[in-house]
Amino acid sequence: MFGLVNANVRELTPEQKNRYNSVYCGICRQIRLRTSSASRLGLRYDMAFLALLHMSLYEPEETAGKKACGLHPLRPRPWVDNEAVQYAADMNVALAYYKSMDDWCDDANLGAKVMAGVFGKHMDAISQRYPRQCEAIRENIENLNRLEKENCPDPNAPAFVFGQLMGELFVYREDLWAPTLRKMGIALGRFIYLADAAMDYRRDQRKKKYNPYIAQGAGEDWPRWEQQLVQAMARCTQEFERLPLVQDKAILDNVLYSGVWCGIKREKEEDGK
Repeated sequence: MFGLVNANVRELTPEQKNRYNSVYCGICRQIRLRTSSASRLGLRYDMAFLALLHMSLYEPEETAGKKACGLHPLRPRPWVDNEAVQYAADMNVALAYYKSMDDWCDDANLGAKVMAGVFGKHMDAISQRYPRQCEAIRENIENLNRLEKENCPDPNAPAFVFGQLMGELFVYREDLWAPTLRKMGIALGRFIYLADAAMDYRRDQRKKKYNPYIAQGAGEDWPRWEQQLVQAMARCTQEFERLPLVQDKAILDNVLYSGVWCGIKREKEEDGK
């Protein structure tokens, strides 16, 4: 369900692209330092958005550097580090762990079992640092599994559950901005789930896997699905615009108003929809 919350890099300036990538590399670096090198296999650009959002809102003090690494040994890559980057690194590992466990339970995927072991070694420490967030991930993924086993025909039910998960991740601190961040995360989570269901419709149909749109029995209906996606993203951006963001606002705008739609557009073009 992750991989949608990315920038439209073609619309970023060179400076913005460098900033975006340096945050991504900073998260990758922190995953290695806080957990293990192997845990970086679960890294997603979605977490760069989360880090940039918290960096723009709270403006924590940053450190920066430039260094080659095992993944990019030939050319040094710039990175930035701060508490928001470290938080995103921990949440990335937690999400990767529960997703791997879910894949193992659903499909008996041996690769997922191996990766769950890689991520799981660090879950006690992450759960101690962020008990609310980790409990929300665990509880809501269990609720998603229950709805899938029931073959729930209402897309809004699992979408809301995934939204609840994202809402808790977006709240870094229980402060003045927590209600707005929570609502934004819930709306973005609904968007991610519904977009994933729409893009996976034919694939899930072939593999006979759960998909709420298949469970509905109404058939493929992109105009209706896109209307639901527009409504979910409208709620997300409504809350987003209430936040006093200045730093990196242009990159965040790029992700929410352009980037999230790029993957959906590519999927439709590939399937000839």
